[in-house]
Amino acid sequence: MNKQLTIDFNKLNGLVPAIIQDINTNKVLMLGFMNQEALTKTELEKVVTFFSRTKNRLWTKGEESGNFLDVVEIIPDCDNDTLLIKAKPRGPVCHTGSDTCFEEENSDIFSFLKFLQDLIDQRKIEMPEGSYTTKLFQKGINKIAQKVGEEAVELVIESKDQNDDLFLNEAADLVFHLLVLLTAKNYRIEDVLKVLKGRH
Repeated sequence: MNKQLTIDFNKLNGLVPAIIQDINTNKVLMLGFMNQEALTKTELEKVVTFFSRTKNRLWTKGEESGNFLDVVEIIPDCDNDTLLIKAKPRGPVCHTGSDTCFEEENSDIFSFLKFLQDLIDQRKIEMPEGSYTTKLFQKGINKIAQKVGEEAVELVIESKDQNDDLFLNEAADLVFHLLVLLTAKNYRIEDVLKVLKGRH
C-alpha cells in the first residue's frame, strides 16, 4: 500500500472519488468519496472509510452490515485526484445484497488462478505446519517436479476413460502442482501467460 499519498482534494470541495475494486476478480464493486480524514483513517485501519455526503460524516463501509472492505492497495490516478482502492470484500457490497453496486456478477474464474498462486506464495513464505503445500516445499524442487509428472500421467490415463468427474479432478491436481512448481522456481502463472501471448 502507498505510504505517502499526495492527493489533490481541491477540485471537488475537499473530496475525491474512490473506486473500489475486488483484488481477486478485478471487478469494480462501488464508488464512494473520501476527504483527507477518510483517506487517513482508511490507510491506518486498512478498512475502507468514505465521507458520506448524505450523512455529512465519515462512514466506514460495513459499519452496520459487517460487510467491510479490507484494503490491499491504494493507487492514485495520474492527476492525483481520484483513487483506485483494491480490496477484499467480507460480504456483499451493495445495499441490495448484490456483490457489486453495478449490474455484473463479481466472478472471474481466471482471476482465481492468481488468487490461488498468491495463496501458494504465502504458504512458501509462512510455511504453516500441517499444510500439504508446506510439505511439498519442504521436500524440495525434485519432489515438486515429480508430482507434476505424476499428475500429468494420471490426467492422461483418465482422459482415456469416460468419467468426466475424475478427469476434471486430475486436471485440477495438475494445475495446482504446476502453480506450486512455478512458485518454487520463483515464477508465476502470469509469466507463462506472457509466453503464450507472445506466441499468439
